[in-house]
Amino acid sequence: MDRFLSTADAVLRTLYAKHHSATPHPARAEDRSPERPEDKALSAALMRVNHVGEVCAQALYTAQAASTRNPALKAHFERAAHEETDHLAWTKQRLDELGDRVSILNPLWYAGAFTLGLVAGRISDAVSLGFVVETEKQVAEHLQSHLDRLPADDEASRAIVAQMKVDEERHAHEAQMAGAVELPPPAKALMRLAAKVMTRTAHYI
Repeated sequence: MDRFLSTADAVLRTLYAKHHSATPHPARAEDRSPERPEDKALSAALMRVNHVGEVCAQALYTAQAASTRNPALKAHFERAAHEETDHLAWTKQRLDELGDRVSILNPLWYAGAFTLGLVAGRISDAVSLGFVVETEKQVAEHLQSHLDRLPADDEASRAIVAQMKVDEERHAHEAQMAGAVELPPPAKALMRLAAKVMTRTAHYI
């Protein structure tokens, strides 16, 4: 019952609570924002996608923490989820600054990622960690693509995305060191396909 209640609390906090970062915001007050409307719209769309990615990260880590019987690994997943809360706060704040909104499909994205995390965790802890490694590697690639696409004058968004990329790469490394196994190519390909559907949809909705 305690595990169920803590999981339910994590779901509600991710989807509906106002998040606050525990670390300094990557963007500076003097960082520029895009001036052209079309650039501002692009930045907002990309930040909405990034916010969805952080919703999914919360779901993934929450499910994995709930499914492992290893107390140390449970603490590892909970710590990672706590660190990812910074990214939720940063991306939501940036969307507000750009005058845009989060994805209206966030509950759906959360449910899908939670299910995947639960399945991976039920297979084994090593597979669960391998899922984290591959997820974070793909997210880091995705963030690099956003750095390539963000308007040059959107210094604030670029600072946020750059720091997120550093953090995701660190999470992948930590999961690798914790005993992750490499996922088979079909699993990696399926993850890429699911991520492509999510990012293309969240870009607009």
